[in-house]
Amino acid sequence: MRPYDQLLQNRREKLQKLKEMGVEPYPYRFEVTHRAQEVKHGFEALSAAQDPVSVAGRIMSIREHGKVCFAHIRDETGRIQIYIKRDVVGDREFSVFKLLDIGDIIGVRGTAFRTRTGEITIGVESFEVLCKSLRPLPIVKEKMEGDRRIVYDPFTDKEQRYRQRYVDLIVNPEVREAFRKRTEVVRALRTFLDERGFLEVETPVLQPIYGGASARPFVTHHNTLDVDLYLRISNELYLKRLIVGGFERVYEFSRNFRNEGMDRSHNPEFTLLEAYQAYVDYTDIMQLTEEMIAQAAREVLGTTRISYQGTEVDLAPPWRRVRMLEALEERVGVDVRELSDGELRELCLRHEVEVDGGMGRGKMMDKLFDEVVKPHL
Repeated sequence: MRPYDQLLQNRREKLQKLKEMGVEPYPYRFEVTHRAQEVKHGFEALSAAQDPVSVAGRIMSIREHGKVCFAHIRDETGRIQIYIKRDVVGDREFSVFKLLDIGDIIGVRGTAFRTRTGEITIGVESFEVLCKSLRPLPIVKEKMEGDRRIVYDPFTDKEQRYRQRYVDLIVNPEVREAFRKRTEVVRALRTFLDERGFLEVETPVLQPIYGGASARPFVTHHNTLDVDLYLRISNELYLKRLIVGGFERVYEFSRNFRNEGMDRSHNPEFTLLEAYQAYVDYTDIMQLTEEMIAQAAREVLGTTRISYQGTEVDLAPPWRRVRMLEALEERVGVDVRELSDGELRELCLRHEVEVDGGMGRGKMMDKLFDEVVKPHL
């Protein structure tokens, strides 16, 4: 039997033993009074008053020492150590705990204290099995030095991480933090626009005629109407119709779908924020965008200074403004407007930009811009 299959069999055997001991391995609910970070931040008050806490989380490490066990559990807010002593929880409950594995979810009740090494820990008085995991996690070895998390042998297999995103979220806290940050950014953008009188709307996802961008759509069929419909590639045209109808400021966070190639910056399904305002021109929208991004950064990060792919960037307005063709001329050393079609095609090939015979001047300039200018913006 393969080692992995043996692990699965061992976990199923433990599940069966739990059931034979009268333990419900998948109960419906558990009363949580505190989360991990709340226990840590409020430790002094909790410890002084000996207030009981009730915390639920996934077991991320276990260390057995005879009649006692130490473990770390992780909830949405972070990790906290728990301490289980056989003389406190009783022989049966201690035997139940020894049937648990990394990846199982438990709920513990007890009081907080500091160990001799200074780590805030929950002294467990009772616990409940909340979920017996049947598949092992790719748990990494890690330790905390102050507020710094040091990881050994990290889970970095990109194929597995993206195909099993839930596993990535379990073992890589920085990924969960990115999810939270995204939510905070969307909230900040929405607040910014709402405060300036923009109306948030919803436009159709299924469209009889797709438009607003140049892209290949996904096609579906409406059985009742017996017509083909398209998943939207953009919400632009419907938002503009609202402007025509009398709304002066509108916006939408829309899910768009484009049946085209995929790479690290293009996905067939993506979220787009699009906003329109009457009686202004593109310079006003540029200023609005600068202010919106800077305000979102301040609200989410507390600063407009960020590090992006190793480059320090200050998002505070005003931003440098440059025209597309001028930026292209800076990088290639020639005004592309002065080139013939053949010369423009040769320029693309010199910069390793793939072009085909049916590609027009505008498309060639656009691809050249993507390859030689965008990486330096």
